[in-house]
Amino acid sequence: MRTAFRSVTGLVTALVILAGSWTPALAQEWTVGASISLTGTYAKPGKYTQEGYLLCEKDINDKGGLLGRKIRFVVYDDKSDPPTAIKLYEKLITEDKVDLVMGPYSSPVTNAASTVSEKYKKLMMASLAATTSIWERGFKYLFMTISPAEVYLEGLVDLAVERGLKTVAVINEDTLFSKAAAKGTIELAKKKGMQVVFHEAYPKGTTDFSALLIKIKSLNPDVIAAGSYFDDAVATTRQMKELDVNPKMYGVTVGGDLPEFYKLLGKTAEYVYGSSQWEKGLPYPGIKEFVTNYEKMWNREPVYHSAAAYGACQVYAEAIKRAGSLDSDKLRAELLKIKMKTIFGDYQVDERGFQVAHKMVLHQWQDAKKVTVWPAAVSEGKPLYPTPPWQRR
Repeated sequence: MRTAFRSVTGLVTALVILAGSWTPALAQEWTVGASISLTGTYAKPGKYTQEGYLLCEKDINDKGGLLGRKIRFVVYDDKSDPPTAIKLYEKLITEDKVDLVMGPYSSPVTNAASTVSEKYKKLMMASLAATTSIWERGFKYLFMTISPAEVYLEGLVDLAVERGLKTVAVINEDTLFSKAAAKGTIELAKKKGMQVVFHEAYPKGTTDFSALLIKIKSLNPDVIAAGSYFDDAVATTRQMKELDVNPKMYGVTVGGDLPEFYKLLGKTAEYVYGSSQWEKGLPYPGIKEFVTNYEKMWNREPVYHSAAAYGACQVYAEAIKRAGSLDSDKLRAELLKIKMKTIFGDYQVDERGFQVAHKMVLHQWQDAKKVTVWPAAVSEGKPLYPTPPWQRR
């Protein structure tokens, strides 16, 4: 038997699919395989990613499917673990014999999983991998959706420089995406004349940041920039309050954009800046319909992980329509040529399959709401600056 996992309102349920020859009903659909981080370190953004895929499945099928057939996602839980993802993509391609594959959540997992899809010349649309080095391996069948890790905190640096701030401390999880995000932030800060007074990485799964934060407190930097995921972003923010670490600006890469960030931290999250690949108020075609349908299907608002997954699915579907085929080489040729706007924003890649058109935004938590504050062209409000001392919040 083969088991595929779906997450419905946060609960993972098993769908049992009979093995063996396809029945006539099954022959009328294309299967799309993916592993997603439904448990483990990346579970919260991973579940949003899966929800984006499954809404895309529904919307495509409601409009008649692809090349005359409906699509069906076959999703397994990779537990936020790259070696597990490798095994699952092997299973999807060689045992389940899926027709197409979509990428998992996160750079570390995508970096591993894509070695399998490349080996079998199975084109992978990577919806949520941002690290540039993934696209520097010479792979032919891997395409990027989101902006690269190195620019995640560009908005934080820009706003800091506009306000005359001079010093920055950078911390990051010691994994692929977070290291790239930290490196990019450091390079941007130095380029704009800021002094990087501290940089330190911490192991994946770290929960106690007190020693690291005490070091930073002694240096009193104007800005703290964190290359984070969700759990470490929450823990770092909470411990900054406990230790009275109070920079004029503090921003995180991943985690600060999720509604759960504020639900867990409450007022402690106020004034925190968060990077985002997408927000629902941006002027992209079809975005209002996407938000409405998402909320109806999942009973919560989408975040950028949901929109990126859906947008990647849109691009893949467009390439299939143009190619009139699921052949990887034909799809590759189309994806290299396509320039389009999705509900997620602009898609265009270079010869590596590396995204060159999509833009980031920066938001800040203000009175329990995420307010887009950068860039100015799409901002909803001005940054609240400087961040007041903890005892005044």
